[in-house]
Amino acid sequence: MSVPPAGTALAGGTHGPRALRPLLDTVLDALTTGAEDRAGPLPPGGPEAVARAVRDACHPLLPEHGTGPHVALRTLVHTLAAGAADPADPHCAAHLHCPPLALATAADLAATALNPSLDSWDQAPAASALEALTGHALAALVYPHAPAPDALVTTGGTESNQLGILLAREAAAHHPGTGPLQIVCGANAHHSLHRSAWLLGLPEPVTLPTPNGILTPDTVHTCLANLAGHTGPVLLAATAGTTDAGAIDPLPALADVADRHGARLHIDAAYGGPLLFSDTHRAALDGLSRAHTVALDLHKLGWQPVAAGLLAVPDPATLAPLAHQADYLNADDDTEAGLPDLLSRSLRTTRRPDVLKIAVTLKALGRHGLGDLVDRTLAAAQTLADLIEAHPRYQLHSRPTLSTVLFRPVGADDTALAAIRRTLLIDGRAVLGRATTPTGLWLKATLLNPHTQPGDLSTLLTLVEGHTPR
Repeated sequence: MSVPPAGTALAGGTHGPRALRPLLDTVLDALTTGAEDRAGPLPPGGPEAVARAVRDACHPLLPEHGTGPHVALRTLVHTLAAGAADPADPHCAAHLHCPPLALATAADLAATALNPSLDSWDQAPAASALEALTGHALAALVYPHAPAPDALVTTGGTESNQLGILLAREAAAHHPGTGPLQIVCGANAHHSLHRSAWLLGLPEPVTLPTPNGILTPDTVHTCLANLAGHTGPVLLAATAGTTDAGAIDPLPALADVADRHGARLHIDAAYGGPLLFSDTHRAALDGLSRAHTVALDLHKLGWQPVAAGLLAVPDPATLAPLAHQADYLNADDDTEAGLPDLLSRSLRTTRRPDVLKIAVTLKALGRHGLGDLVDRTLAAAQTLADLIEAHPRYQLHSRPTLSTVLFRPVGADDTALAAIRRTLLIDGRAVLGRATTPTGLWLKATLLNPHTQPGDLSTLLTLVEGHTPR
């Protein structure tokens, strides 16, 4: 069999790795030179400067005759890297956007080259078995006393929350004559709960005030008592790691309230869930195992390339409402003959094997290795809080619960604060988020790099101070 040109060679088969190797050298070189040209957490110049660089590099994007694989890779990968927001830079700390481990990224390359599709067993024999094993292992962290916990792999917290709400809606469908599912959540909850209610045709969630950043059991009790006349089921959605401040709702007390009122409980632990790896911090998630469904997301505080979400349940029977059948993917006689039914484990059809990178990371680092990364990252947040408290020109919102720190220069109003953040973005010097609380606007540093040093944090504060009006 003749060997095809490099640009049309395939990634799989016995010849695939040989075709990939020189291309990967080009990619790695371009990643290096792109990062060197950027020389910071974000490209300078703002949106138009970045868009212009991309247009110049791409033109013409569809030439009559191609440039060949190495020129195309070198040009566009360099341009993407030079114009990237780099979460590995300790001054890139705006969002729950983690720097992925090199280990997990290498595993993701293998998944991409093999290209299994987890919608039928005959497209992904080993990947489907690995997904089942990994899902059980992670679900067992959430539900240590359940006999057969399970977890679905999702695209992230948004999809996991949507699935949790869908399963609650379908469980209620077994009680005909009742009204629609009513979601109750806090003002601190992720926006995906409201969007999911809209997508699933449910009433707008009852949103309770969270003036201190967390749901209070008394407020929830009063709400559920007032809903006693509501003829439909109720889903209480709690949060273990809010997007704005990393706060954790009082899970045991909320589980008690949900039990008292017969409400179903979903916990969005997309941010805080990886505390389960840490002996030091896992107690902060006490009560998690009492939820009917739990959202997890390892492309936040888990150092995985996007996407790496999960929805954990204590019993596989919980997932029965997702059952779906298509003859060409999971014919009844194939399933009865022992071929695993993958179509009923997701709302998606085609699914890439995101589980491989997760499984490689779990096996390579183990629970203690991942726990150490969690501990280091949370310790960096405490260090930043210490630096802010010791600095006369800064105000700390509150001590961090996870790895999010809210702060602002003393005397800076909301308009000045927003301008400081944008100036740092346009200059490419620092990437900070923003959070609005009852006390106004705050700068948000979401630390996810476990290798961040105190000097990096001091420099970050110096950069903000340098743009603060005196």
